[in-house]
Parts: sequence; C-alpha cells; structure tokens
Amino acid sequence: MRLAFISDLHGNIQALTAVKRFLLEEAVNQVIVVGDLVGYGASPGPVIDVVRREGWLTGLGSSDVRVALELGGSDGGRHGVAEQVLGWTRRVLSPEQMEFLRRLPPGGRLMTPVGRVRFFHGSPHTPEERLDLMAPERTLEELAEALGARVVVVGGTHVPFVRVVGDTTFVDPGSVGLSLNHEPGADVALVECLGRKPRVTLHKVPYDYASSAFDIMAWNLPPVIADVIRTGRMG
Repeated sequence: MRLAFISDLHGNIQALTAVKRFLLEEAVNQVIVVGDLVGYGASPGPVIDVVRREGWLTGLGSSDVRVALELGGSDGGRHGVAEQVLGWTRRVLSPEQMEFLRRLPPGGRLMTPVGRVRFFHGSPHTPEERLDLMAPERTLEELAEALGARVVVVGGTHVPFVRVVGDTTFVDPGSVGLSLNHEPGADVALVECLGRKPRVTLHKVPYDYASSAFDIMAWNLPPVIADVIRTGRMG
C-alpha cells in the first residue's frame, strides 16, 4: 500500500498541477491532503476545485479555518501579510468553495498493513496548534500510544521532516505551495505501508514557480510571498 501525503497547498495551482502529474507517475493508492488548501497563493479556488474533483482524503488546516470560519474577514494590510491574503481569499472564493472548506474534518485515520495512520494539520485537537516533532521522545511516545498510530502525519511547518520514535514514524510532508526548506519546488511525502514497518521518502517536485510568483504580483498580493516561492526561504 503506497500513500502520498501533501500539505500546505496554499492556493498554488502551478505547484499542485505538477504534484498531480508526479503522483500519477508514482502510482500511489491514495492521496491525503493534510490541510491548508488556501492562504498566500493566488489561485485558492482552482486548488480547492482540484482537491474536490480528485476526491482526495483531506483535513482542515489553520489557514482554511481562518478563511472559512472567521466570517466577516479583516481589512487587508493592517494585520500583516497573512491576514491581507486571507481577507482577499475570502472575497474570491465561491460559496461552494467556502462550504467545502467548512465541511473539512480536523483530520483522519487509515488502516494499513503496518498499522493505523493518523493525520491532522496541527494537533489532534485543533489545526491551529502545532505539534512539535522535535519534542522529547517520551512526549511523542505518549502521543503515539494515545492515538494508537504507527504513522502520524502533520503539517504546518512547510519543511519536510521524518522522525522515528519507538514503533511510530512521524512525518511532516512539507509544503506544496510555499516550501521553506531553502529550495523552490513542491514537497511530497510517499509512505510505503508494507512489511514490518513503513518506509518514507521525501520528494521535491519541480514546477513553474516563476509563473506562481507572477500571479502573486498580478493580483497585488504581498511581494514577499513571490520571493518565498522563488527561493524556498523566508527573508
């Protein structure tokens, strides 16, 4: 059983289109989206439409929450880059796209040949918290035991990461739309759930990031986002 985990799509349709092609070539059994379909990128609607059309298993992210559930929005610019883009995103999404975000569950689980897989964007309780994958081993062991999971997948950092603690593998697939591991491209984690233990491979998928950056500027979104897309680093 081969699973693909992607996270933090952030409205980047060029990156998602490249990832979709990559996943077709990799012949995965299931694609799981670990939240944050929207925010930062210039194509939130098309990204939602792709995820809906593909029927990928999808959880709610922190940016999704702020767009879909904090109704009324905020005034662009006064609350920084994130709020400026999230307010714009609320204005450009259709009612159907907003409703899709509102209906996303906070996470999910899968049974595989190696055991249970749990995924959520931030913490098991809320997308807006952050699970520290560098926490002491005992902390992560207790979490894995509480979740009954052999694989735990989270998002939010935009940096791909894998850590094995005891019998549990913890994975952050990084970001499709706004990777921060100092290299432009879209991040994907493939998890082979065969044999005695899972095997994780992290991939950087190239895409037309210059086009994504151009779209940011064309919509008058903050130029810093275009810089991050082009460089894979913040600042």
